[in-house]
Order: sequence, then C-alpha cells, then structure tokens
Amino acid sequence: MAYQTLRQEYMQMPVVTRAYTTACVLTTLAVQLDLVSPFQLYFNPILIVKQYQFWRLITAFLFFGTVGFNFFFNMLFTYRYCRMLEEGSFRSKTSDFVMMFLFGGVFAFFVNLLFLGQAFTIMLVYVWSRRNPFVRMNFFGLLNFQAPYLPWALLGFSILLGNAIGVDVMGMVVGHIYYFIEDVFPNQSGGFRLLNTPRFL
Repeated sequence: MAYQTLRQEYMQMPVVTRAYTTACVLTTLAVQLDLVSPFQLYFNPILIVKQYQFWRLITAFLFFGTVGFNFFFNMLFTYRYCRMLEEGSFRSKTSDFVMMFLFGGVFAFFVNLLFLGQAFTIMLVYVWSRRNPFVRMNFFGLLNFQAPYLPWALLGFSILLGNAIGVDVMGMVVGHIYYFIEDVFPNQSGGFRLLNTPRFL
C-alpha cells in the first residue's frame, strides 16, 4: 500500500522535475555505491572539448556530494522549487522550462566550478522567489520574510554552515539575469523577448 502511494506521488510529479530529481538521486547513489567516481562527473571544458566527454555537461549538474545533510537539504529545495516553478509560472510551458535549464547550463562555461547542482538550485529558488514576491516564507520556524529574501536567507545559512558562498552567489546572479531578460526587459518601453524557445523543444 505504501509503495502504491509512493509510486502514485512520484508519477504525479511534473515531467521535468521528476526527470531532474531522479537523475540527481541516481547519480549520487551511483557515487555512494562506488559505481562511478566524482572524477568522471565534474565539469571540465578541456575534457569535454578535446576528449568528447560530453556527459560532463549534464553530470556536473546532477551530483550534490555524498549522502548527508547537505545532499538532503539541496534535494529538498531542488524538488520543491523546481516543482513549484513547473506547476506555476511554467504550467503548460514545458519547453520554456527546459529552455531555462539550458540557459542556466550555458553559464557553466563562464565559471570555475566543478559541480553546478547547488548553483542551479539557487537559480531555481531565485527565479521562483522573484515571480512570487508576496508569498510569506518561514525559514525553519525562526525567520519570517517575503519570498524575494529567500535566496539571501539561504546564502546566510551557507555562511553559518561554513560553506563557500561563491556557488550560491553564482546561482543568484544567473537567476537574476534570467529573471531580468524574461520578466523585466520585455515589459520595458521598447523591450522584447531575448530568450526565445526553439521550435524543436
């Protein structure tokens, strides 16, 4: 009975959210079980271009570290905000949602990060928070604030945990760029959409 309920809940997840979170969990489990090594997954432009290891373009976004608090914390936020975006502002716009994923992926070539999953999660959180400015948030029962402050709260939490903040900052920067060119610039006088989804998506 529990299996049926879990399976039903899993199948009710939006398709992009289901595919991405499943890939993240499976990749992390594969590393945990020593089926693959993180050295086979990290983002390396030289290996991608010169040795045709194209899978790194994807796997760099799927590995969140070994199973532990950070992994579960990141997966919780990834699942939650990926799903809320897909069921909210991207409802019936799956191709546009995939385009946002691709947009975030392009920036991998401009940063010096080995794994990009956490930065991508922060990007998702940032875009959701800017598109839902009046939602009240409660952060672990300690802080109450409007949704746009959520990325900053996560940044502060990373600092408290002693994590490097460069990853979070990069996610916020990419998220802001996406938000600006999709939600702000087109609504300005003389503005237009800069990010058009290709027909094949």
